[in-house]
Amino acid sequence: MKILITGATGQLGTDLVKLFSEDPSIKLFPYSRAELDITNETLTNEVIEKLRPNLVIHAAAYTAVDDCETNWKTAFEVNSFGTYYIAKASKNVGASMMYISTDFIFNGKKQEPYTISDAPDPLSIYGTSKLLGERFIQQVLQEFYILRTSWVYGETGNNFVKTMLRIAKKGQEFTVVNDQIGSPTYTKDLALAMKQLIGKKYGIYHISNTGSCSWFTFAQTILKLAGYQENLVKPISSKEYGVIAQRPAFSLLSKESIEDEGIYMRHWQAALEEFLNVQKS
Repeated sequence: MKILITGATGQLGTDLVKLFSEDPSIKLFPYSRAELDITNETLTNEVIEKLRPNLVIHAAAYTAVDDCETNWKTAFEVNSFGTYYIAKASKNVGASMMYISTDFIFNGKKQEPYTISDAPDPLSIYGTSKLLGERFIQQVLQEFYILRTSWVYGETGNNFVKTMLRIAKKGQEFTVVNDQIGSPTYTKDLALAMKQLIGKKYGIYHISNTGSCSWFTFAQTILKLAGYQENLVKPISSKEYGVIAQRPAFSLLSKESIEDEGIYMRHWQAALEEFLNVQKS
């Protein structure tokens, strides 16, 4: 099987490349942002036409949520139209597509986990641009996987866990919002679930680690497991904290869709413990 991966040097992309490289039945074509500008339709067509993959895993994205509000043109060029170009090129060679979407397509007003049948209503440019990417895929392709995930962290690049560790090392008090609820997702677990999903029925899936927490509780747990004082972090409301982009207050994703396919995710705390142990080694 031939698989092309966009965003191959990102947090998720790195774990995908590592995982798929271990499978001798897969011929892998990983592309970084520098190697494949997905906003260039001609180049995207040329690359996919030349390689003719069976599956395109589209992990490239513009994920700086607040920056998307001011750089909205780039957000739509990358997350929406870049995805459209990938989908069209995939269709031309008969490839299926796997697209990484987000919990930010929901408005957060629901008080129970979002299912795949819940209506999207994004609050931010980032969420809107990712949702438009979903719509383009659904318009162009029949054989696709749209995977919505949340609060992603991994061993490559910057993320919330690494930021908390970096701040905690200074030994100074800091604040984290306590009124946004979701589920952290370790890219290693997400990548494994994605691999297990290949060959299953096409459609929309919600994939994240199980359990729920606020960003504040997440930060407390990071500090505790890493051996720092939990009381270094103090709770603050989203309004008090002040950010450019509005976030959903509740964005927990129901795992029913992937569990129906026999794929089960571990609890976010167990995943975090493993991640922190890797960081220590």
